[in-house]
Amino acid sequence: MRFMILVKASKDSEAGKMPSEELLSAMGKYNEELMKAGVLLDLAGLQPSSKGARIKFSGGQRRVLDGPFPESKELIAGYWIIQVKSREEAIEWAKRAPNPQGEGKEGEIEIRQFFELDDFGPSEAVDHAREMGKKLSQKSE
Repeated sequence: MRFMILVKASKDSEAGKMPSEELLSAMGKYNEELMKAGVLLDLAGLQPSSKGARIKFSGGQRRVLDGPFPESKELIAGYWIIQVKSREEAIEWAKRAPNPQGEGKEGEIEIRQFFELDDFGPSEAVDHAREMGKKLSQKSE
């Protein structure tokens, strides 16, 4: 089972303030633990929403909205993608993560499970997605 652990943005991360050396060190140690356990698939921090854009879909039209997105209460500052045997194992790994805002501060991370192709019924679109997945995995080898 694949899970994404989402790091919620804060005022500091949205302002582009880099994490402290102490937090970077704690994150590095946690990342090493994930790697050694063989569960880490990917991870990254994200630039503030001021450097991003959104595409709004309405009535067949697409409109680009440049960041920042101050009206949004739940922006994402980074993520880990892990592969584990259960939701409970994903939660246990997430509980071991350093507080992304620094110890003693309010912080939050969220865990979301990926849909896998086997979650969908048989269809041409699913078969096509499987073929694309095979091509992608061959590219990364």
